[in-house]
Amino acid sequence: MEPEILINRHERDGVVWAELTLNRPQKGNALTMPMLDEIEARVKSVAADQAVRALVIRGHGKFFCTGGDINAWGALSPHEMAQQWIHRGIDVIDQIAALPQPVVAVISGHALGGGLELALAADFRIGISHAKLGAPEVGLGMIAGWGGVRRLAENIGLPRARELTLIGAPITAQQAHEWGLLMAVAEDAATLEAELESLLDKLLANAPLAMRATKSLLATMALDLRHQHAAAVEQVAGTADCAEGVAAFREKRRPVFKNR
Repeated sequence: MEPEILINRHERDGVVWAELTLNRPQKGNALTMPMLDEIEARVKSVAADQAVRALVIRGHGKFFCTGGDINAWGALSPHEMAQQWIHRGIDVIDQIAALPQPVVAVISGHALGGGLELALAADFRIGISHAKLGAPEVGLGMIAGWGGVRRLAENIGLPRARELTLIGAPITAQQAHEWGLLMAVAEDAATLEAELESLLDKLLANAPLAMRATKSLLATMALDLRHQHAAAVEQVAGTADCAEGVAAFREKRRPVFKNR
């Protein structure tokens, strides 16, 4: 059985970068607690290795990441959901965002829910034209709890963040590019790799310590709202609508929400 998180080092002209791949394609690269633990270990290793000048995050298969595996959180109590799942996810994603090296998310397939939140932790996002990006949690009676609501607002502004998170419908890669959520859109896999190579060429040519200091300054723009996110998730996870949303998802039917 292959590892669900892969890490590879690449070198060009003596310059090293790392690539982290979500490797659970049969489940849309949906995230589980063991996967979060493995991502954290790999991210800590990258953070401690000054030879690594950038990190690329991608998904194996037709999805980038479809979010948190509903089987990993669907049976948790509201308190467990907040304390075990939400805080854990926020910690891991925050560690990605806090990396001193620039991070690039290569979105070669749909990035939904927690998958979009993972991509939002990157400094740059490039995507393939057929990919869709979205925060569909409200359709499950849930909310985007890993900091995605705030990061969306920071990246694309409040009106567009409201559209993504309150309506819940995904947007196309082209629309994400127009909104500033994606830096570039490629028509096919080969062009996406060329976009990545072009971006890496620019990043790897820059002074690492200067980029590290710049990222540190940019990080001061965001406040730590993890407790507010966890409390909101705990409240929503205890609703009958959330239980109905999870049940409907598993039963492959349309949920019937009763506002309670």
